[in-house]
Amino acid sequence: QVQLVESGGGLVQPGGSLRLSCAASGNIFSINAMGWYRQAPGKQRELVAAITSGGSTNYADSVKGRFTIARDNAKNTVYLQMNSLKPEDTAVYYCNAVVRITVITNPRNYWGQGTQVTVSS
Repeated sequence: QVQLVESGGGLVQPGGSLRLSCAASGNIFSINAMGWYRQAPGKQRELVAAITSGGSTNYADSVKGRFTIARDNAKNTVYLQMNSLKPEDTAVYYCNAVVRITVITNPRNYWGQGTQVTVSS
């Protein structure tokens, strides 16, 4: 099996910064894309940012210029640096990884348990 463990959430004032981390472990042959999603109360889960194994990135319009996604392939870890945080960034943030567990199996999605980010004064 594959486990994704997130860390780094918390309470921060508007304009502040947080850094989320997510480490993948278990039966991993390779990891394709890794990313962060978020879900606010009463809203659907949405993509925040994603990064391929080659380093190509994709961001939601609402976070462009404020958030930066990065990954360490050697550590199977993805990071999300969040700057200039706004109250509307408040949500549970979920790590996602598209993982192949053997050379012959199809990649599939795995999710972390979620970490709460609250932006409030």
